[in-house]
Amino acid sequence: MKVLIIEDDPAIAANLFDYLGANGYEVDLASNGRAGLAMALADFWDAILLDLTLPRMDGLTLCRKLREEAHRDTPVMMLTARDALDDKLAGFVHGADDYLVKPFSLREVSARLGALIKRYRGGVATQELRSGGVRLDLTTLTVQRGGRIVKLQPKGLQLLRVLMQSPGRVFRRAELETEVWGDELPDSDTLRAHIYTLRKALTRQGEAELIETVHGLGYRLIARDTDAT
Repeated sequence: MKVLIIEDDPAIAANLFDYLGANGYEVDLASNGRAGLAMALADFWDAILLDLTLPRMDGLTLCRKLREEAHRDTPVMMLTARDALDDKLAGFVHGADDYLVKPFSLREVSARLGALIKRYRGGVATQELRSGGVRLDLTTLTVQRGGRIVKLQPKGLQLLRVLMQSPGRVFRRAELETEVWGDELPDSDTLRAHIYTLRKALTRQGEAELIETVHGLGYRLIARDTDAT
């Protein structure tokens, strides 16, 4: 899971970076608002940890631009020393999903972050994922494309589930391997073989390819319709 930390306090940023990295997150840092917004828009993130008091662009402005101008719905958790109710309400008005007051527990940050990402990915109440004409029923683990049943092996189902949770986002190879195989990482050709098998199962003659290889990075699911959920 990819998390962007936008924080100008070096000690706080380092603590968050080290703790989240040790707990399986792929983390990157920005130390000012303008750089943070640029990084937020340059990639797809599972969540953003955002300080309010930042140089070059404050956190409220950054969050508003992310929502209203860039139309990104990436989960945002604001981290700030401002504990007044009006400050918290302003954070939510500008697009925050959660608000945590400093000083905070790193364990609580991780727990809240995991809950945000789970809801964003549809892991709480969503029973079906849809994208590119493909439907994945999360209850029965059945897959359909264009009304036909697509039969997949367990690893193929797991790969498809991860890709469908964030259509259009590039998943790095290492991230997909961790999501599907956990700590027992496969050899270098295993992921490629499973992606090939998944592509073949999803695509019949005349149908558009749904999984794109982004050379040097990884793979992404191409969202070709407007009803991705």
